[in-house]
Formats: sequence, structure tokens, C-alpha cells
Amino acid sequence: MKKKFECVFEEKAKDGQPTLLSEIYTELYITEGGTGGVNDEHEVRQIETASKKRLTEDTTVKCNDIFKPLCGRETPIRTVLTKGVAGIGKTVSVQKFILDWVDGKANQDVHFIFALPFRDLNLIKDEYSLIELLHHFIPDLKSVESTELFRYKVLFIFDGLDECRLDFHNNESWFDVTKKTSLDVLLTNLIKGNLLPSALLWITSRPPAANQIPPKCIDQVTEIRGFSDAQKEEYFRRRFSDQSLASRIMTHVKSSRSLFIMCHIPVFCWISATVLERLFSETDRGEIPRTLTEMYTHFLIFQTSLKNDKYMKNSETKLKEHSKKFLLKLGKLAFYNLEKGNLIFYEQDLTENDINVSEASVYSGVCTEVFKEEHGLYQEKVYCFVHLSIQEYLAALYVFLSNSSADLLKTAVDQVLKSKNGHLDLYLRFLLGLSTDSSKTLLQRLLGETRTSSHDIKETAQYIKEKIQDNLSPERTINLFHCLNELGDNSLVEEVQRYLNSGSLSAEDLSPAQWSALAFVLLMSDEKLDVFDLKKFIRSYKEHWRLLPVVKTSRTALLDSCNLTEKCCEMLASALRSNSSPLRELDLSNNDLQDSGVMLLSAGLGNSHCKLGILRLYSWNLTEKCCEALASALRSNSSHLRELDLSDNDLQDSGVKLLSTELANPHCKLEILRLYSCNLTDKCYEVLASALRSNSSHLRELDLSDNDLQDSGVKLLSTELANPHCKLKILRSVCNLTDKCCEVLASALRTNSSHLRELDLSDNDLQDSGVKLLSAGLGDSQCKLGILSVDHSGECRNRPGLQKYSCQLTLDPNTANRRLSLSGGNRKVTWGAEQPYPDHPERFDRCTQVLCRESLTGRCYWEAEWDGYGAHIGVTYKGIERKGWSDCRLGNNDKSWCLYCDPDSYSVCHNNKQTVIPIVPSGSHRVGVYLDWGAGALSFYRVSSDGLTPLYSFTSSFTELLYPGFGVFINSSVSL
Repeated sequence: MKKKFECVFEEKAKDGQPTLLSEIYTELYITEGGTGGVNDEHEVRQIETASKKRLTEDTTVKCNDIFKPLCGRETPIRTVLTKGVAGIGKTVSVQKFILDWVDGKANQDVHFIFALPFRDLNLIKDEYSLIELLHHFIPDLKSVESTELFRYKVLFIFDGLDECRLDFHNNESWFDVTKKTSLDVLLTNLIKGNLLPSALLWITSRPPAANQIPPKCIDQVTEIRGFSDAQKEEYFRRRFSDQSLASRIMTHVKSSRSLFIMCHIPVFCWISATVLERLFSETDRGEIPRTLTEMYTHFLIFQTSLKNDKYMKNSETKLKEHSKKFLLKLGKLAFYNLEKGNLIFYEQDLTENDINVSEASVYSGVCTEVFKEEHGLYQEKVYCFVHLSIQEYLAALYVFLSNSSADLLKTAVDQVLKSKNGHLDLYLRFLLGLSTDSSKTLLQRLLGETRTSSHDIKETAQYIKEKIQDNLSPERTINLFHCLNELGDNSLVEEVQRYLNSGSLSAEDLSPAQWSALAFVLLMSDEKLDVFDLKKFIRSYKEHWRLLPVVKTSRTALLDSCNLTEKCCEMLASALRSNSSPLRELDLSNNDLQDSGVMLLSAGLGNSHCKLGILRLYSWNLTEKCCEALASALRSNSSHLRELDLSDNDLQDSGVKLLSTELANPHCKLEILRLYSCNLTDKCYEVLASALRSNSSHLRELDLSDNDLQDSGVKLLSTELANPHCKLKILRSVCNLTDKCCEVLASALRTNSSHLRELDLSDNDLQDSGVKLLSAGLGDSQCKLGILSVDHSGECRNRPGLQKYSCQLTLDPNTANRRLSLSGGNRKVTWGAEQPYPDHPERFDRCTQVLCRESLTGRCYWEAEWDGYGAHIGVTYKGIERKGWSDCRLGNNDKSWCLYCDPDSYSVCHNNKQTVIPIVPSGSHRVGVYLDWGAGALSFYRVSSDGLTPLYSFTSSFTELLYPGFGVFINSSVSL
């Protein structure tokens, strides 16, 4: 067994020496992979997305530890499914696992390992019993009684599930290891646990085939993500004894972002090492490859030269003609099987394409023969391209050499753009790359004099740019930029880089294609994006959707108040379904996406790949119709959602009842639910109360503010607060309450089983009698409550919406700049003649600004109306600078947040970062400001006869009391 697995396919044919796995092996990045869901993106796109993901976001697993339960899990693991794209290192991981077992380094509790690759199992046509199957693969086992064999701990390794189709739905159950049946029935019953339930199973697969196996049959899923950035460097250092050569190669690979990303795939590291080692050692090495097409062409030149040097000593012309004919045959095989997704070929396939089998085996770096001579079924021959990208390159080479049409490239672009999952994306990159002059020169070295059609590169590039202007899917658009890179045209990207470097972005400056280029720049940046705030980039609502692909590579996406459409929800759902996306927090508040948008998002939330933990859908014009889809996502076993904000939507009792039912579902992991102002009544409380008393509910925080729940509803809820199963720690309830509910609440607070730590009853008419009852409950030794808010009791409770949080503000004369005069009871400030104010340390000496006397915390709302040339309206910590200009201005520092208003536009600013808001004042100069200090939210609204129009929302962790402040332009005024 050691002899079989100690060598790895690393081409050293020139000296006839195989490469030992122990010499070349670099630890791969393996993570817990969630569930066995489907990801139908092109595998290179998956790699590109994964390259932006932080390593700390995943639970890592060492190759030898895949059968050890992960932290927090106690049940033993029988079956492990390991996923990974082609060439990522699945088979090498299997080899390493077996080799370490053979050498006594790991997993010594396992007595037998049976490695049965699917590509070999596929060759079985007759019926076998499980015992007979093992005898075919391992004849030495015939001497061991089957009853004796299965007393030991046995591990089956099935490598390459994607090379086999299993029928788990229709196959009959099978329990006898000695009775014959089809291979399909044997394997499905072995995986289900009907056969040898005590045996361990390890199955590897490419992602698209992973869903063949029902999730209930899998105990643990892992994913091989290839090399991390550090592991890429380690690979090249281990690959070459000459460390200066390794450094030069690594430096070159890093200089091209597309090459560096591809090096996540170990096979591509090998290809790069093969090519660059030779080129850097040659005296006249010519151009070093900078594109994927150039790299693969050089690789092919190297492999064919190895074959020619070793086997053919004839004239160079004959050799190249022979190579051309053979490569065209291989390319034809590659092209016509590309759409079918075939990676494995048998002798019949090669014969049908007039490929000489013995000749194919010589091309070791292009078409590999998996051939085991020891015994039995291994004597059959199987062929494959060493990586899917090799097959795509050869397919492109075949089309490029055999098609003389002048419109070949444009036709190919159109054809590939019709693909939904992008399975021809890399093929198109190669096809376009082969049309450049540099590639044609390389092809002359590879094939000799070859007639190829002439293609106008500039015309093709322009055609692609026109396509980028269209409303394509983000994935197709991003691939077109890769295509432009292969053509050597980076003009769009360079233009956007200039705008970014200058700090100037405006709607007039950027065309639709340039907006897509901006997305490409952000995606290809080597900086990992923590927070993507769309409002920092948009200047127009026409093209902002083109930036949404960036969401897939960010951890937090702030898309609130961006006027998104239902089309955007389809793109966002795609991001949620991406297995490699690091997205954990998504804020979509203040967008009119309605129920249809939520239904699209919910499909993504329920996907097994989705890891989203926080979703904010505040003020979406939602109704109860969307709640069924959200409820379905919450009860999904794979849902990771911990926080859901549905505030300010017309969900009504029927919608919340649907959601509440799922809170008691053991699969639902929701801990925070915000239902502020959702048009609820006391009718929904019974279902909410039922969920809270459920032992399986994870709910810790519930916001029911601004709903007409009344005393009867709170009484129902209070009963459940005393239930030992209720885990609620924070409750906010501004719901037309009176002192009648306080006795039941106080009783709940006194119970030892209540977990409540914070209770907000602000803006309810509790009166003194109710507050006394609650205070008595607080004084009880059993009470765990730490925060009780009862301020403004009854004062504003009947006002609609945010008005109930209205606060009375007055301007502080001691802070006013001398150019500002106060009037109207210190509620109006006007720019004008200098005032004789006395010196004061808190006065703004140069900035024409003034602060309010009142400090703010909790929830507050106020309005201000400006007149004249404009004004600044914001909030600040008290410690803002008062002397000077730049650091004192509202919004120009990390102590203040501000809305800038003038007759033509709005913009916001914090920490000297300004964002233009694509909404015009439209005649209304009144602004509403809502602060929820505890939630870290500050929102600005345009106030008009039509109501409140959201302008912008800041999200921050406030650490001090905030003071409203105003900056007044020349000949202007602001009134509270």
C-alpha cells in the first residue's frame, strides 16, 4: 500500500524520477464545509471568491483529523464528505492520509483501509457481493474469513464521487455482505449504513456532485480550499532547492493578480512552477507569461518538448506537424466533452476521436493515464486531463485552429454570455487570449508554421466593452473583464483606478462600463473587504446595481437607503448561496423591495451554503405575504440567522404568527427579533408567548415597540418571562400600556427563573402606581433585571411613527459662533452680523456652528428646517474641537456625524469621509433626525407633505452622550 501511495503526479519525466509525496506535500487549507449543497458556479469563480475570504472565518480541519468530532459535537462520525474543485488536492489528501496511516503516524485505531476510487469502480459491470468486490481489488483478502474481517475497524475511501452517479431514491435496501447485487446498490447501502454500519466512510467529490448523497447520510462535511497565501509560498519553497529561484517565481506570480488567485489550486502551482523554472533558467527566455493563456501555452510547449526530446529525434518540422495533429485531436475530445462536464475518458473515447492510446500515455502533462499494474481491475486504463482548465485550454486551442470565421471571437462571446452557470467562462478567456500577437508567436514555437485567422483585437475589445454596458449578470460581466485582460486591454480598469486615486467619483464621470470596472477593481483587490457600504460609491441610482457583486466578497454589506430593486434581490440571493462568500451581515433597510424581494432573498437564506447571521429589512413596505417565505428559511436546518430586523413593515398579526411558530423550531437559531411598528395587536401575543416558553427557542432580545399590544398582550408575555425555558434577556415594549400590566410584570421579575436583564417600557402611560410596582419587583433578591427604562411615560405615546420619540431641544448660546444670532426662545439660529457674545471655552471661534444644550441617549427624534444657501445638521460628542476650522466642522472628525444640505443636493459626512446622496431636496428644506443610541443608529429623513423619505442611516457604536448641532451657511438660518 505504501508503494502505491508514496508517489505523487509531479512531472519529472526528463530524469525518470517520480516525486515522493513526503518531499512535495504542503499542508492544504481544509475547513468544515457545512452541508452537501450544490454550487453551480464555474470552479475558477469559486476560487476567485474564496481568495477574498478570511481564514479566521472558518473552522479548520487537519487532514488526519477528519473523523474527529468538531468542537461542541459529541456524536461519533461515521461518514465524511470532502468537497473541492478539480485539482484542489482531494486525491493528494487521500494519499497523505493513507501514507501517514501506513507509517504509523495517525489513525492507528483503524485496522483496514480500503481505497476504492470511483473511476475504477465505474469499470465494474457485473454483480458482486461486498466481499467479492473487496477480493477483486485486494486478492490477498481471500484468505481472511468475512466474519473475521468485519470484526475490525474498517475505513472505506471512495475518491471522486463526481465520476459516478448513484441512485439513492430507487435502489432497494441491502443488508447482506455475502449476497450479489449491482455496484450501485452496494454503494448506496454502504453509505446509508445498511451494510457494515460500524465501518467508517470517506467520500471526496467536486461540489456539483456533492448533493447526490442525502444529507442524513453524512455526519461531517469538509471542504478543501487549496492553498492559502502563506501555503502558496511554502509550496514554491519546498518545490525548489534553489530558494532564490523560488523567490523570483513567487514575486512574478504575485505581480499578476489573476495568476496569484489561480495558485489557490495546487495543480496550477505545479503548472506555474514547471513553466517558470524553465523560463527563469534559460538565457534567452523571452517574455515571461503574465496571463493565463500565455502560462498554459508555455506549459504545453514544455510538455511537448519533453515528449519530442525523449521519443523523437527526427526533424523539427515533422515533430511540430505531428504535435499539431495530436493536439487538435485532444482539443476536439476536450471541446465536445466540455459542455457535458466529462473529465474522465476511457479507451473507447480516445479511439472514437482517432487518438492513439499509447501515444496519449506519453503526453504525461497533458493527458494522464491512471494505470495500476498490480492486479485485478486496476489493469483497465483510464484517462483524464490533469485539470479542468487544461481541458478548457485545449478546447479553445481546437476551436481557434479549426475555425476560420472572421466573427469567431464575437460569436464565442455571445455564446458564452448565454450560459447561466458560466461553465464556458474560462474557455472564452483562453480563446480570446490565443488571438493576440504574443500568443500566436508562442503557437509558432509549439506547432510550427500554422495558418490562423486574423482577428482585430481592438475591435473585439470594443465589442466586449459594449457588452459590459448591457444588463448582464454580475458573474458574466466580471468574466468579460478577465477576457479584456487576456486581450491586453485594461483601459476601463485603469480609468477607474485614476478616479479612485484622485478621490473623485461622480455620476457624470462614470459610464455603465466604468461602474462595472469599479466592481471588478474592488473584487480583484488583494485587500479583504470587511465592510462594503454601497452609499460611499453611488452617485446615481441608475447603475449602482453593478457594484453588488462586491457583496459576495465582503463580511458586512450596508445597502440601506440605496433605492434597490427586485433585480438586486436576485443578485443578493446568489451571493447568499455562494459557499465561498464571507458575508455575515446584510443591511437592506429603507429600500422599497416589497414582499417579492424578500421571497427571493429567503430562497438564498434557506440555502445550505448561506452563513448570514444578521439581516436588517427595516422599512421595506413588507406585508404578511413575505412571512411564510421567511419562516421557511428560519426553520431550515442550515440557517445561521441570529438577528432579524423587520421593523416598520405592515406584517400584522397573521405575519408575526407565522414567524413566531418557527421560533420554537429547534432548527431556528434566531436570537434577536425586532418588530418595531409592524401594526401588531394583542392577538399575536399568544403565539409569541408559546414560542418563548419553548425549550428549543434561542430568542434573547425582542423589540415590540410602537405596536398596539396593550395590557392584555403584555400580561400573556409576562407569564412566559417566569417560565424557566424562556431565555429572553431584553424586551422593548412601547405598546399603549398602562399601570394595569405592571403587577404581572413585577411578579415575573421576582421569579428566580426569569432571565430578563433589560426592560424598556418608555413612552407608556404607566403612571406612578405602575412604576412603584415595577420598582418593588426590582428590589426583590431574585430579580436579575439590570436596566429598567420608564422615562417619558405616556408623554408621547399616541403620536404616530417616529414622532412618539420627539424631544424638545434648545440652542446653547455658549457654543454659538459670533456670526450666529439666536432667537425664538433659542430655537432658531441665523447667520448675520457679529454678536457680542462673551468668551467661552465651548464657543466655536471660526466655524459658524452651534450645539444644543440637551444631551441625547436612548431613542430621540427631532426636526429642523433650514433656509437660504444651506446648512449642516448633525450630532456630536461634547469633546469636538472648538478652536480652528477643519477639525471643528461637523462631520470632519470621528466625534461627529452630519447631513450637509443645499438647494441642489444632500450629502453626509463622518470622520471626513463624505458621501453624496442621490436624492434632491425637491422644495422641502425640513429634515428629520432619528437617533437610537443603544442600537447605534442615526437616520436622516427628508420631511414633506408626503411623509418621511429616508436619506441616509449611519451605523456606529456610540460611546458618549450626543449633542445635536448645526452649521449655518452665509445668509441662511436653521429653525428647530
